[in-house]
Amino acid sequence: MARGRAPGYEDQRVLILDRAALLFARKGYVATSMNEVAEACGLSKATLYHYFRDKRSLLFHITHDNVARLRAIVAEVAARELAPEACLRELVRRLVAAYAGAQAAHRVLTEDVRFLPPPERERVLQTEREIVAGIARAVAGVRPDLGTMALGKPLAMLLFGMINWMFTWMRPDGVLDYDAIAPVVADLFVGGLHAVRPPPARAAPRGGRRATGSAATGNMAPSKQALGDKR
Repeated sequence: MARGRAPGYEDQRVLILDRAALLFARKGYVATSMNEVAEACGLSKATLYHYFRDKRSLLFHITHDNVARLRAIVAEVAARELAPEACLRELVRRLVAAYAGAQAAHRVLTEDVRFLPPPERERVLQTEREIVAGIARAVAGVRPDLGTMALGKPLAMLLFGMINWMFTWMRPDGVLDYDAIAPVVADLFVGGLHAVRPPPARAAPRGGRRATGSAATGNMAPSKQALGDKR
């Protein structure tokens, strides 16, 4: 009879993946050692290997767990059987929220999945394709005619691109937060520029620092700076 996992095992596993993702995002996968991951987690190297057999295993789980969460969001929204436009808007909202909480993992997915062995890389890429297919179905729900014109997938890629790259310029303490920008993305995609409504004013950040610049620039920052990269 197989032994069950100790209490707290999954929490520790998630912490390791989060800390490793942050290190990979800051330094790059190749330049990060398992010793550094163990130190960042407050663990011995032997304990770290109890959870993940090597650095490549860490990379796979960071990337695959990330896209699996996104795939689950697409499935959950579809299962609610909302009206077509409401479904698309809810999908945008949920995906933007997911990106807000996983910036380092998204950077690792974008830049480091190439270091995975082909079979593992294909599993990640296949999951990404399933996400895009789900978004394409949501787009076709709003405009069925575009689906028949083979535009469903390209439009889905355009929408996903808007969301996917948000983490490279959004700052949590900027003029807009992710909750405010999600409906803007949906408005822009569904109705074009004329449909975009300004979000409600946001209170000044703590500490008295006033947000400066326009809405177009006040949230923008180099992604490495946002992740604390001092290179």
